[in-house]
Amino acid sequence: MKVDVMVIGAGAAGMAAALKAKEEGAEVLLVERDERTGGILNQCIHNGFGLHYFKQELTGPEYAERFQEKMEKLGIKVLTNAYVKSVGNKEVIVVTENGIEEVRVKALVYATGARERPFGNLMIPGDRPSGIFTAGVAQRLINIENRLPGKRALILGSGDIGLIMARRLTLEGMEVVGVVERLPYAGGLLRNVIQCLEDYNIPLYLSSTVVEVRGRERLEEVVVAKVDEQYRPIPGTEKIFKVDTLVLSVGLIPQVELIENLVIKNLTSKGIATSNIGQTSEDWIFSAGNCTVIFDLVDYVSYEGETAGRYAAMLAKGEIFDHRIPVKPGKNVMVVHPTWYSPVDNLTLYLRVKKPMERGRLMVGTYEKVFEDIVPSEMLRVKIPEKNITGLDEIVVSVEEVD
Repeated sequence: MKVDVMVIGAGAAGMAAALKAKEEGAEVLLVERDERTGGILNQCIHNGFGLHYFKQELTGPEYAERFQEKMEKLGIKVLTNAYVKSVGNKEVIVVTENGIEEVRVKALVYATGARERPFGNLMIPGDRPSGIFTAGVAQRLINIENRLPGKRALILGSGDIGLIMARRLTLEGMEVVGVVERLPYAGGLLRNVIQCLEDYNIPLYLSSTVVEVRGRERLEEVVVAKVDEQYRPIPGTEKIFKVDTLVLSVGLIPQVELIENLVIKNLTSKGIATSNIGQTSEDWIFSAGNCTVIFDLVDYVSYEGETAGRYAAMLAKGEIFDHRIPVKPGKNVMVVHPTWYSPVDNLTLYLRVKKPMERGRLMVGTYEKVFEDIVPSEMLRVKIPEKNITGLDEIVVSVEEVD
């Protein structure tokens, strides 16, 4: 099989990329390992999606359905239940229900998203009973399979997924005894702290972490301790929670394995390094979504998917984008995306700061803007005018704390 643009992954980024590439006139093939398109959106039945992209507040399935309807109208070819075995030399090997398919492509958009950090990665001492779930697995059990993971739960990690799951478990009849966060501030959006914890009287234990799990066949107790500034547990501060369920919301890891030997990774995000047009260090491979950097909002993922799809289609027609200027994190910047600036399109920066600031001045070339109440958990999205970065050999992104 030969196609102009192949897209791997039919989540928010992949569907947007496929749509935009098709609208640019390319022949498109979208490949998804699950039985249907939509990715993680299908199990996110809470609202809060689409406020930027559609100017409407939607649930995850509603957001996905908007894209699915558009893809059907445009006649985009979709392969579901398809596993990509390898990528190399403009050839992709796909395993489907009908056998193995070799697909020759002119351009590829890699949009495989992220995976959850597992329990084994945390090195928590104690027993290994059942009753310990990642937030995504617990969400799938409730929202897709209509099953409760337990009766009484503690949640580790106050990112948005953990906060939303605290509310979801409560609404379904479980008792959530608290959310534990090792940072001195919540990891998720302020609106989620209010709507998911404070509105339901769920305690948030800051500067704390899980130091032991206990139980034989099923989880029985979780031991939590306060931590110092280096996140080391403080002896004598232990508190025991008698729960049968521990839900982990301790971060997402970009899924890069399939092409990590072909392309350069972003040192700050640990995802695939791309330019502002979604192009990787391998010219014919583009990438977008949470496999490049972990975004706060799915709307941003869709915007980046559109950009990658558009330029992948243009490359398939023979256009070349060969001028790139490095984008680097400067003072007080923990993560910045993209890795390079290609002057053929606008530069939209995504960044996270290293520490909370009441007021911080963003500086990029001659561009400056003051933001208030900045925290590392909330991603800043800023469009940088071309006039402010013209003539630079490299673009350094810094945030200076101001009074």
